[in-house]
Amino acid sequence: MNAQGLTGSGARPEPGEGGSHPLDPLSADEIRLARSVVQQIPGLSGDICFPSIRLFEPPKQVVRDFRAGQAFERQAWIVVQDLSAHRLYDGVVSLDRRQMLQWNERPGMQGPLLLEEYAAAAELIKTDPRWQAAIGRRGIEDLDTIRVDAWMIGNFGIPAQEGRRLCASLSYLREKIPDLPYARPIEGVVAYVDLDARQVIEVLDPDPVPVPRQAGRYDPDAVGSLRDDLRPIEITQPEGPSFEVRGNEISWQRWRFRWSFNAREGLVLHTIGFEDDGELRPIAYRISVSEMVVPYGDPSPAHYWQGAFDVGDFGIGRGVNSLELACDCLGLIQYFDVTLHDDRGEPVVILRAICLHEEDYSILWKHWDFIDGHTHVRRQRRLVLSYIGTNLNYEYGYYWYFYLDGTLEFEVKLTGVMQTKGLPPGVEDPYSVAVAPGVGAMHHQHLFNVRLDMEVDGPANTVHEVDLVAAPEGPGNPWGNAMLVRSTPLLSEKAAKRSIGVSAGRSWAVTSANRRNALGKPTGYRLVPQNSPMLLAPPETPLGKRATFAQHHLWVTRYHPDERHAAGEYPNQHRGGLGLPAWTAADRSLEAEDLVLWHTFGISHIARPEDWPVMPVEHCGFGLRPWGFFDRNPTLDVPPGRGSTA
Repeated sequence: MNAQGLTGSGARPEPGEGGSHPLDPLSADEIRLARSVVQQIPGLSGDICFPSIRLFEPPKQVVRDFRAGQAFERQAWIVVQDLSAHRLYDGVVSLDRRQMLQWNERPGMQGPLLLEEYAAAAELIKTDPRWQAAIGRRGIEDLDTIRVDAWMIGNFGIPAQEGRRLCASLSYLREKIPDLPYARPIEGVVAYVDLDARQVIEVLDPDPVPVPRQAGRYDPDAVGSLRDDLRPIEITQPEGPSFEVRGNEISWQRWRFRWSFNAREGLVLHTIGFEDDGELRPIAYRISVSEMVVPYGDPSPAHYWQGAFDVGDFGIGRGVNSLELACDCLGLIQYFDVTLHDDRGEPVVILRAICLHEEDYSILWKHWDFIDGHTHVRRQRRLVLSYIGTNLNYEYGYYWYFYLDGTLEFEVKLTGVMQTKGLPPGVEDPYSVAVAPGVGAMHHQHLFNVRLDMEVDGPANTVHEVDLVAAPEGPGNPWGNAMLVRSTPLLSEKAAKRSIGVSAGRSWAVTSANRRNALGKPTGYRLVPQNSPMLLAPPETPLGKRATFAQHHLWVTRYHPDERHAAGEYPNQHRGGLGLPAWTAADRSLEAEDLVLWHTFGISHIARPEDWPVMPVEHCGFGLRPWGFFDRNPTLDVPPGRGSTA
């Protein structure tokens, strides 16, 4: 059973057959149906694209009251880009009634970059005489050897760019496959494209920098002899896995939750609960990656605009990989396919997009009584639900871990290839690290924001900031060793903009307003952050205004169904101020309310030669741990291990 794959699509019945659950993602037929309803709307041109067609989730109470077999209405959230009219719309489609329930034009807003636009930009650029001349100045004759990457560019208040749907492009030389394009950047040559007009509006052509010569290959044929002393690791589960899958619901070791997948957020967790003494106790209603920003720290004309909002500007689910057994996943694997759609709204099925499996995770707990001479030890195990997405040069692995003791963790694994620039000979560049001759990897950050719609033992929750601090010196603390827990309730949205306090071991506890444990304390779950940077761009800069969410590690808001993304629904080319700064301006009360926590975390990446040409995995994430949720250690009933090998 080593590296054995199990089948599973997570698909729901098609329309007309009856849905299994209100939170099931849209089927292929439902996507087509939503598209057909929109196509009948008067006033739209015949040239429309669909940045988003996904489930419009029903109200929470509908989901909570749902029982198997009940009828429910299916609705779709749909975003429409009218390419001919240069207009953006969104709305809600009733799939059962085949009609629009909401329809809104979004003037002044820009939807995410379409794959059609990405391809069209590259074609336009290669036909532009100014760009061709710039390439020729660098001694390159064959335009087919050039890779062009289009980026959305943000908003820097430049008058010539106002009101236009723009992208900028970087170019790389790749003479043959599998040469690495990013090993040979064509430094300084940038083309700006008006995507609505389908026109190259500007080309930057500074003094040429020599194109690096090394191909940057890392395939086995280029590496040479491979290690021959790695012996196989066999992962077997002869009695099968311990989890159960019913459609999009997963049960494992007291955990029960649902999952869905969409192009913007990728993998989403729903209705997460833990069975305790026969009672399924809620922990969180919905958890998703709401936004991420990847700002690069080079102020030159060729790079200052590089600050990707990979969720809002593109969508982290659109780059989902089909996973390979024994490569991306190891062990007894349950795979799930996902159904997305292309720019024209035609469904696309990604096979083996999500991986579900169990992992041994060292010891769970142990004690050796060295006086009496007896020992008890138990093994920890975790359930892993994961997928991998590619955003141009980077790969991101998104991993959710469920543990036997009620802990839930999220980890992002960053790998792939770094963004590069060409370095002039003999020049020490302060904004990058040389990783190969003539190749610099720019300083940058990866900052993720996860939306945690909590419901710890019900929707009425309060958040407390928990610090461990030194007690004041004095008669009550004569030796200076006393420590106190300082728990501060965060009772309003403005007061709940918080940052990590490493010296105090800061965390944030979400507690129930209505339930107490056997010791008389409110039940809770604790958000445990890792040591994580914040956005380096100052608040009043163009990037700082768009990525305000990354200026704090924690925001807390009162739940509202329309507040879904930390930088707003349409951050692309916006001046900023959308999302969390706009919502928290009302300073709503947070005491005993239905609350959403927004946690920002990530890494600041200073490159090193060891990251080249392909980067070993970097890790970042956070944990959710029980905080008085149980009356005692909930894993005392885990049986001793049954060792089979030595």
